[in-house]
Amino acid sequence: MTTTTTTAATDRLALRDGIRAVGVGVRLGGRTIIDDLDLHIPAGQFTGITGESGTGKTTLLRALAGLVAHSGRITYDGSSTARTGALAMLAQHPRQVCNPRWTLRTIITEPAAIAGRDSDAVALAERVGLIPDLLDRQPGQVSDGQLQRACLGRALAQQPDYLLCDEPTAMLDPVAARGVVAILAELAADGVGIVLVSHNLGLVRARCAHTLTLGRTRRIG
Repeated sequence: MTTTTTTAATDRLALRDGIRAVGVGVRLGGRTIIDDLDLHIPAGQFTGITGESGTGKTTLLRALAGLVAHSGRITYDGSSTARTGALAMLAQHPRQVCNPRWTLRTIITEPAAIAGRDSDAVALAERVGLIPDLLDRQPGQVSDGQLQRACLGRALAQQPDYLLCDEPTAMLDPVAARGVVAILAELAADGVGIVLVSHNLGLVRARCAHTLTLGRTRRIG
């Protein structure tokens, strides 16, 4: 299923080339994790990445985000570098990426503060299904699912062009997972390119216009 975009968003998308990876390779610890990979991530659509554990899905996301060294070429809407704030990530394990001493309010609003924008932490929390009463708690005082919702709120506050999601529903119950996917669909409709790494093949088939399967033999569908 392909996300339907608004007319205004469609006009904007026509001017954007998406993220393009050409001949990308990553070596870590002397081992080849990704080799000679080509991938196009259009703006305003879901692009799925699947594969067994250990096939390089998270490493690929980190390469796209510029967090690991790579060979080959990655461009962002035609540029060799992404604009500041253009890329946001939603990690599978939120405790590994959140400052344990910050409140959820700070975690959510920090990207907007860095950009010099105002943000409404309560409105963002409510949009992602996080009880506003939790905003002044620290990560150690909330569940994994609640922390993951705060991270999604943070991504919304950042207003990225592309959102790289690593198993974004893995920490959530089915009802909350559907809510998160609905928010991702809204972002795609507004022109955000969504990269969805997931073992949930049903979700990937339902949402992604294109899917890359990593493994011994790569497949693009």
